[in-house]
Amino acid sequence: MKIIKGQLVDIENQRIFPAEVHLKNKKIVAIRECEHNEKQFIMPGFIDAHIHIESSMLVPSEFARVASIHGTVATVSDPHEIANVLGIDGVNFMIENAKKVPLKFHFGAPSCVPATTFETAGAVIDAQAIKALMQSPDIFYLAEMMNYPGVLHDDPEVLEKIKWAQHFKKPVDGHAPGLRGKDAEKYVKAGISTDHECFTYEEAKEKLELGMNVIIREGSAAKNFEALIDLLPHYYHSMMFCSDDKHPDDLVLGHINQLCKRAVAKGIDIFKVLQVACINPVKHYNLNVGLLREGDAADFIVVNDLTNFKVLKTYIDGEIVAENGQSHIPSVAFKTPNNFNITEKSPKDFQLKAQTDLVRVIEALDGELISNEIEGSAILEAGSLSSNIKHDILKISVVNRYQEKSPSVAFIKNFGLKKGAIASSVGHDSHNIIAVGTTDKEICNAVNLIIKNKGGICAVNDDNEKSLPLPVAGIMSNKDAWETGKLYQEIDIMAKDLGSTLKAPFMTLSFMALLVIPDLKLSDKGLFSGKKFEFVKVVF
Repeated sequence: MKIIKGQLVDIENQRIFPAEVHLKNKKIVAIRECEHNEKQFIMPGFIDAHIHIESSMLVPSEFARVASIHGTVATVSDPHEIANVLGIDGVNFMIENAKKVPLKFHFGAPSCVPATTFETAGAVIDAQAIKALMQSPDIFYLAEMMNYPGVLHDDPEVLEKIKWAQHFKKPVDGHAPGLRGKDAEKYVKAGISTDHECFTYEEAKEKLELGMNVIIREGSAAKNFEALIDLLPHYYHSMMFCSDDKHPDDLVLGHINQLCKRAVAKGIDIFKVLQVACINPVKHYNLNVGLLREGDAADFIVVNDLTNFKVLKTYIDGEIVAENGQSHIPSVAFKTPNNFNITEKSPKDFQLKAQTDLVRVIEALDGELISNEIEGSAILEAGSLSSNIKHDILKISVVNRYQEKSPSVAFIKNFGLKKGAIASSVGHDSHNIIAVGTTDKEICNAVNLIIKNKGGICAVNDDNEKSLPLPVAGIMSNKDAWETGKLYQEIDIMAKDLGSTLKAPFMTLSFMALLVIPDLKLSDKGLFSGKKFEFVKVVF
């Protein structure tokens, strides 16, 4: 029998009182209110209500080691990224690796693999595969239904996937940025229960009033906390927190605990904040996570205070898994599956022939997944277009990594590079290689470095290069969070030394191939308008 003393935070009854928590056989067998001198607070653990573990560039077992330090005891995890590379084998890799550590991962069945028919992915998960996944006790929900046009237009395959989730009584996650009015109503009526893509107060409020659960997202690239947090005091029963995509260097600094700190600093009631951070995900997704009640699994955290949420200890199933900033979870061995099937490119592969310098340009927005479509002028020389460095109109390319195909080429603004190039095989959703650079030669050098490593991120300039290999499916490291985060920071610094003014250039880069987020994006098949949902010409 273990006995933990502290000030117990009873979120559901909205009271804090001195207590002893008695643990035995992974369970809380008793909670006894009693006087003592312990000032530390005992509370349920934090839960990330929507995250792609792959975007941390860590496998689940390594993610667990760092997330638990920040009081995270569980996640609702969409293995969509690895599924687009390796299909169901990728989903099974994530599940099996996660089982090797105590943190409680709850995986969904990826609903959109490939995300669209306008890009090349490494696998397909159809409705029959969704049926098979839904039968598994390791699958807790149908992951984000990004194909909202398919829902709105009654696509039979899309509706069948939703039907199987409903048949097995598992929730369906949404993904519909900017969807409003009658379209939003139809989306909700189809059975979609959440949305983590709201980026305005008005949109989120409308979806809440339609009965959706809105998840406030604050990741490494997309940051919607400030836009949505004022809804929490009134709608706290229907809101959750998530990171969606969290790069390793950011994860080392903090997780859901940071959002609680910010919310409390705004004067929001502590119990409402913790309801959102700790309770709602468990109830919505039927997670196997304890809520600090007698008979529950002994999943909870001990914190120094309820303002900064400095985590002293993290317990999962009654065992201390992290303490005072140190993980007690050991690293585990794992395989490194991959799917890279192309050879190196030459600079001429990235040429774009034209008779005019007027081009359609992707305008990247710092801290946002959405982008704009604008016009700009590239440099036209000898019938070929190149980057206009002076006006920050840079060439962007997506290279199919599954088949030998010609790279697609377009132009982008706001990356700010003055020299060199950056590239990554973390390119949502299909994870082809995506690169931005100042010359065709530099773009080619960056792409070839990714091909050589069979995945990763890199920055290059002349003979100088830095890279972070990602050998697991081309999107995850085989190292721990601290080493991965250090390498990532070094490459991030180099990208900024090359001129990038973006806060997280590689995270922003990874979303420039995400076709389901409007407006203008680039896939391996060409330039794509998310508003028109069709390909458009680069050159006017």
